Amino acid sequence: MTRRKKTRSLSDKVTIRTGRRKDYKQWRHENPDEVGSSRRFVSKKRQQRKAQAARKQTRQESGQQIAIHPERRTPDRSNEDD
Repeated sequence: MTRRKKTRSLSDKVTIRTGRRKDYKQWRHENPDEVGSSRRFVSKKRQQRKAQAARKQTRQESGQQIAIHPERRTPDRSNEDD
């Protein structure tokens, strides 16, 4: 007996699948609540996003401060130079 290849695809986990991609697409459209990602995957991605945001925050805080607009003028006075 040949071994089945491991896959993360949901298409192999669907028992009603007839081997045609169109049938799986139709089933997925009719059953949106059964198609979602696993809780483990969702929590893993949430943790990754939190860690990435924390790294970005520390990078921004440790960066050099620059004055982009050192002399900021009020918007109503900006047209008086013309």
